[in-house]
Amino acid sequence: MAAPSGVIHVVDDDSSVRDALHRLLSALGFEVRLYASAGDYLLAWSGDSPGCLLLDVRMPGPSGLDLQLALMRRPDALPVVFITGFGNIPMSVLAIRRGAVDFLTKPIDRDALISAVTTAIERDANRRESELMKQHIRRNFSSLTPRERSVFEQVVAGRLNKQIAASLSTCERTVKAHRAHVMEKFNVHSVAQLVHLAVQLELDTASRSESSAVGEEKTAA
Repeated sequence: MAAPSGVIHVVDDDSSVRDALHRLLSALGFEVRLYASAGDYLLAWSGDSPGCLLLDVRMPGPSGLDLQLALMRRPDALPVVFITGFGNIPMSVLAIRRGAVDFLTKPIDRDALISAVTTAIERDANRRESELMKQHIRRNFSSLTPRERSVFEQVVAGRLNKQIAASLSTCERTVKAHRAHVMEKFNVHSVAQLVHLAVQLELDTASRSESSAVGEEKTAA
């Protein structure tokens, strides 16, 4: 099986562990980058390339859990797979609850490692694909005229053409024309598809508003 496309970022203060992981993962076809500390990773990481983070728990300076917590504030953070020689159940539960893909103990089982990093890279690829879809939907929504946007909002709310026409003080033929333009801009062919896009817009808007509110609260604190 070919390795999924993406970069595995290995963060571990033990050079022998870094080198061993690099040899193993590179031989399997993965692209691997090595870092001796959480700080080194943060300085080098741009977030542009898909992949995952293979992260040691205990390191001098910020720990792996500290880095995971910091990355949780970034919408483009890579999925995390933890590796540790000193793990315990509360630590693994915390890591998983924060979104880690897996929590592996050293010496690391080869098959478990491959499964974890493959899952992590695929999760990141799905996130990126979803974000591209959201951007596409937002662009299409922004292209609507004020009247088209009004028709869109009422159509997805389940209102009939004659009800929309009455609320906009226009005729049904005009509403049908606007509705056709809306569906053309979104490249959909049914009201059900339009409603699905509306749900995505609402979820996306709510998510971005929540993230903004969290950022403002942290800034104020």
